[in-house]
Amino acid sequence: MKTAKKNGLATAAVLGAILMAGSAVAPAMADDASRGGEDVQGQQGSDSKGQGGQGETSKHVLLLSVDGLHQKDLDLYVQNHPTSALASLVNHGTSYTHAQTPVPSDSFPGMVGQLTGGNPGTTGVYYDDTFNRALLPAGTTDCKNTAPGAEVAFTEAADRNQNALDAGQGLAGLPASILNMTGQPGALLDPATLPVDPATCKPVYPHQYLKVNTVFEVAKSAGLTTAWSDKHPAYEILNGPSGKGLDDLFTPEINSIAPAPFNGDWTKDNAATQQYDGYKVQAVLNEIDGKDHSGTKTAAVPGIFGMNFQAVSTAQKLPTSDGLTGGYLQGGTVPGPLLSKALDFVNASVGKFESALAASGHAKDTTVILSAKHGQSPMDASTLTRVPDSAIIDGLNATWKSAHPGSADLVAFSTDDDIMQLWLSDHSQAAAQFAKDYLAAHPAAGNDINGAAKTVTTSGLSKVYAGSEVANYFGTQTSDARYPDILGIAQTGVVYTGGKAKIAEHGGASADDRDVPLVVSGANDEHARTVTTAVETTQIAPTILKTLGLDPNKLQAVQIEGTKTLPQR
Repeated sequence: MKTAKKNGLATAAVLGAILMAGSAVAPAMADDASRGGEDVQGQQGSDSKGQGGQGETSKHVLLLSVDGLHQKDLDLYVQNHPTSALASLVNHGTSYTHAQTPVPSDSFPGMVGQLTGGNPGTTGVYYDDTFNRALLPAGTTDCKNTAPGAEVAFTEAADRNQNALDAGQGLAGLPASILNMTGQPGALLDPATLPVDPATCKPVYPHQYLKVNTVFEVAKSAGLTTAWSDKHPAYEILNGPSGKGLDDLFTPEINSIAPAPFNGDWTKDNAATQQYDGYKVQAVLNEIDGKDHSGTKTAAVPGIFGMNFQAVSTAQKLPTSDGLTGGYLQGGTVPGPLLSKALDFVNASVGKFESALAASGHAKDTTVILSAKHGQSPMDASTLTRVPDSAIIDGLNATWKSAHPGSADLVAFSTDDDIMQLWLSDHSQAAAQFAKDYLAAHPAAGNDINGAAKTVTTSGLSKVYAGSEVANYFGTQTSDARYPDILGIAQTGVVYTGGKAKIAEHGGASADDRDVPLVVSGANDEHARTVTTAVETTQIAPTILKTLGLDPNKLQAVQIEGTKTLPQR
């Protein structure tokens, strides 16, 4: 749902001296100071493998990601709806009230983090649309004579048909027939859109790009069934490097064209987004009922399964939809009418899951985990500044070429939402410093929530990392082919967009981007517990495995980063 700005993708100046595989890295840290706190229940001791907790086991884990949801949102909803399904999860589970997502707080690294236990420096996944200095551009056939440097677009752009809800499978009767979509959507990716591995001269599929294994692969090796539902076929990355982690992956394309009466894709109208999410809800209900996602084939209830919701995210981003105002009321704390409606939809869906688990007898052997891939920023619309980043990049390129006559554009590729990531045609530290100095020295023109002109200092950035500073930030080596040459942390309220259709975005390092709920509710949780110790959503992955009685250390990212299970679990 982001637009990447591309400049000279095949420029010969981009040189790659690295293999696709990366080195061991440490967790990425937020630019913000950690929100400390105390575990009101007291930290549990660790077992012999360093994974602490109570050791409760279940046969099934249902993971729900409500994209855009903040901890503040959940707190207020439960307060105002004490008998709701969301309140039931909180009242019969452990709430981690200081949980944070990885940086960048994008859907792709956020979901990958929850299901691998790793941050971007470990997983190699920095965003859904990035650049790799070692791979070759999509469509390359002369791999010996093509300069390295390629866009890696694991978005709707990789679909065979990004305008179709089934991504090009060719189902009749869409959208009503969408549950008949294949459970192996990797087959719906167009190999001509994928970057090429210079060693094999073959396209690189998302699961091949991931550096570490997933909880699904560990579960499969233990004989469990696995399933997931998400928003693009490129989420086949969750299969893990084996390509076989998921038995059933349902990925209707959210950026396809929605049918009348809607205009545009399923994100442009919140009612459309709710309808879209409803298909995934039904898929999960079918799986709880002992069927595959389509509901037509008998299947074991998955050991690990779940879905992501998009309705809250679009209700936060759209200025208006369905006659309702999007985002939050003045002050940025209380959800406005559109967002309130979206929260009610999610709550009703969670209620359906709870009822289905009870009816099937699985409420007693299923643990439900509720979190979010990312938050959304800004919550307070009065702080919004929309900044067209194209002017910033054009200015940087012009200044670079003026100082280096005959040179190509400095920016080979960029992905900017409420974070700025630039991949440069010159990978030297000197070039990165040049870009950093330019960004720090130039203001940028933008507009506020009402569309009035507004100027921001230092290109709208509060901090800029360049070259080796970026590698250090992500805990990776400078030889890593994947990390951006420039990482810019946006000022509060800054969203990089050329239009006025958004009032919020995600991807950045602010509290609004990263402070998400994390609730673990098991069959034996009779009361609410609150843990205020700072945790990361990457800790969900080892916690899932421990809950199933499996070894969290089977996860490669857990071994690399030392990711712990969540305390009190």
